[in-house]
Amino acid sequence: MTAGDQCGSSSGDPAAAVARAFREERAAVLATLIRQAGDFQLAEDALQDAFADAITAWQRDGIPANPGAWITVAARRRTIDRLRRDRSIADRAGRLAELARLGAGKDPGAGGDHTIADDRLRLIFTCCHPALDVSARVALTLRVVGGLATGEIARAFLVNEPTMGKRIVRAKRKIAAAHIPYRVPGDDELPSRLHGVLRVIYLIFNEGYAATAGDQLVRTELCQEAIRLGQLLCELMPGEPEAWGLQALMLLHDARRAARVDARGAFVALGKQDRSLWDEARIDQGLRALERALRLRRPGEYQLQAAITALHVQPGGTETAGWAQVAELYGALAELNPSPVVEVNRATAAGFAYGPEKGLQLLGPLLAAPALQRYQPLYAAHAELLRRAGRRADAIDAYRRAIALSGNSIERAELERRLRALTAG
Repeated sequence: MTAGDQCGSSSGDPAAAVARAFREERAAVLATLIRQAGDFQLAEDALQDAFADAITAWQRDGIPANPGAWITVAARRRTIDRLRRDRSIADRAGRLAELARLGAGKDPGAGGDHTIADDRLRLIFTCCHPALDVSARVALTLRVVGGLATGEIARAFLVNEPTMGKRIVRAKRKIAAAHIPYRVPGDDELPSRLHGVLRVIYLIFNEGYAATAGDQLVRTELCQEAIRLGQLLCELMPGEPEAWGLQALMLLHDARRAARVDARGAFVALGKQDRSLWDEARIDQGLRALERALRLRRPGEYQLQAAITALHVQPGGTETAGWAQVAELYGALAELNPSPVVEVNRATAAGFAYGPEKGLQLLGPLLAAPALQRYQPLYAAHAELLRRAGRRADAIDAYRRAIALSGNSIERAELERRLRALTAG
């Protein structure tokens, strides 16, 4: 079957159809092409060529009945063309023979949904391989699985495009040089590797939900991309409760996005948010995902975090009783996965549930830890607890330290507002 054989007389806008195919089919086609060609960059370049070909061909011949199959065949042809031209590839003859065999065979979709799902899982696990540093995993996942342009990723993480481009290229070269296998891990290593994949998606969402730097509190495009990646993982691994737990966590947080800043762009604390701005459909989606995770009866850290967030979105979730439950869940999370982030949140929740002195007591060991001397959320939480405890001078010092450590202008402006209110008496 040729790409031309698949064209039909489907009505519609060819340019819009190409854009839709890029959005919906790109990751699956690329995953299959990488397996067939054995080379990330070669597959990406060939796929880009195929989409460029589609713009001309679909204008001329009509939109194909199966756009994904058309793109797969066209991309395979382009891969063969590039291999024939590039004599520097050592096993060029072997790859050409394999691609020719595939091209002479069945329809590209004949392997079935399982083959496509396996290819996409292979792609995700390869991009998130522990041999790559975390920043490279995040960048490569957004570029290869998410389809974001290098410039988009660079803007989201506040680095220039050449720097981000080099980071992505180094990651691809590392995969090739280290002979990182393009496969789904075996049962013995899957739990630890899956945790790494979930971590990458969580980091992408976190940077979108609470940007560490810049003049925006929320980077919507990163939140949406993380949720899309999370949904893909849930579809590919429906029996993994932590995948559903992470999806629930992201959806429940994202549901409050519109209420987190006011009309002037200023930060709005949870207890003061306009609940009419919350996305109820998103909340329902998140609660359903959490229910599905819990039914699998294998608790984990993302499910606990989602349960905490679910309490926040319930009516009365910010009352004292609700905060007591939140503090209890953070205690369970601290036992499962102890970290400064968890302990700071636990102390904040305890401060609301049992009074600021209890929160300050829990923060004490963290404030004494040398490794946390520049951890901004610790000092922001400390300042707020000191203010509520009536320790004005100490609170002023803590606010000043938190402000000095703030990289995000929206967050910094809110801390400065609270400091001004405190110094004004």
